[in-house]
Order: sequence, then structure tokens, then C-alpha cells
Amino acid sequence: MTIRQAPIKQAMVLAAGLGTRMRPVTDTMPKPLVRIGGKPMIDYVLDALREAGVERAVVNVHHFADQMETHLKSYDGLEILISDERDRLMNNGGGIVKGLKLLDRETIFVMNADLFWIGEKPGRPTNLQRLAGFFDPDRMDMAMLCVRIEDTTGHNGVNDFSMSADGGLTRYRDDPSNPVVYAGAFAMQPSFLEDAPTDPFNINTYFDRAIARGRLYGMVLDGHWLTVGTPEAIGEAEETIRRFRTFA
Repeated sequence: MTIRQAPIKQAMVLAAGLGTRMRPVTDTMPKPLVRIGGKPMIDYVLDALREAGVERAVVNVHHFADQMETHLKSYDGLEILISDERDRLMNNGGGIVKGLKLLDRETIFVMNADLFWIGEKPGRPTNLQRLAGFFDPDRMDMAMLCVRIEDTTGHNGVNDFSMSADGGLTRYRDDPSNPVVYAGAFAMQPSFLEDAPTDPFNINTYFDRAIARGRLYGMVLDGHWLTVGTPEAIGEAEETIRRFRTFA
């Protein structure tokens, strides 16, 4: 695969949520620091960004923010900036808008701190490198990483989008022809959110705006995607990781 543009060098990682469905685990720690397969969930995300060539990442914090900051200070390989939401949770859209103020106007990755994948093939471009090469701002507002539902662990079974042959995305409810799940990572230019509110809002508003403009695209990830939403899901995720490591 040929990467058509320069690597994406900056990212926003959404890590400020309360993790209410993970209680009682999250009664004493933030969800992104819950260890799965021997390391905190957020480290899977940060590792993927670092391996893709990202140099600077903003991480927003709220729930047990001090624990998050301490952990992030110890992470090597990325310059990590903190977007502090201790006083007010901004939802995912508002969190991105606030975090963007700490970055420049170049293309960014946006990722969730508690969604990650395993099983990429060594020696090939990573999923994020592929996504950076796929993203074409001349015809796309956002390019999402997506996954087939059969390649997920811990997901609720709901499809999000339908993907056309060229990667164009529409809502699954409007077109159930080729279903995919949003895998918690996308590339975009910050200018797409120039008119966004500064109050809390859901980024799905801008997913739908991009769809309406015919400018939301996606590509299917290599490997297996994990989401860990409840304490009971931890064991299932760890078993999936053990299985992949056994056959790697």
C-alpha cells in the first residue's frame, strides 16, 4: 500500500468519561487505566498512535484525573498534553473542540481511550498508517476506522454504518446493505469543526453532517477489535488477547 500523504503527527484521545458501566472497578480508578491483557487500555491506543508516527497527543481528563496525569507523565514516546475537564465534562464533541486548542491546524487522529484492536500483521502498514493514507481531505470530511461485527469482542451487536465499495458511509438504519461498526478512531482536518459549539455536544452531529455532504468515509481495520464496557467483559477480552498471542 502506498501512503499518499505525510504521516499524521498529532492526535486527540478521549479519556474523560466516567466509566459508569464499569463500576465497581471505576469507583477507584478511571476506565482507561483498567488493565487488559497486562496493560492499561489507554496504552493500546497510545502505542498505536506512536507506531503510526504521531508525535503529539492531547488527552482529556476528568474522572480520577490525577491518576490519569500521573500515568501519562510516565508514558514514553509521545509528547502528551492534558486537556483538563475536571470542572466540566464536555462530551466527546466538546472535548475534541477544547483539545484542538492545544494542537495546530494540521490533520489529526481522534481516538477513544477505551477502544482498541489487536492482531495487526507485522511488516505491514498499521491500521492508523493505512487510515492516514486513505484520508483525502479534498473529498472527505472524516475518514473512520471501521470493523466487521464478526471481528469484535465485547460489542453490543449493533451496526453503526453501511460502507459502499469506495468506502463511503451512511447510517446502517438508512441502508443495511454492507454493515460495519465504528472502531473508535477517525482522521480529520480541524477546520471541519470550526463552527462547532464550545459547550458539550456529541460528535455524532458531525458524523451526520459529513454523511449529508457525502463526505464521511471509512476503511476496515486489520485484526480484531475490543471494547470492554463492564467488569464481566474483562475476562472475555483477556481470553481473546491470549488466543491471538497464541497464534501470532
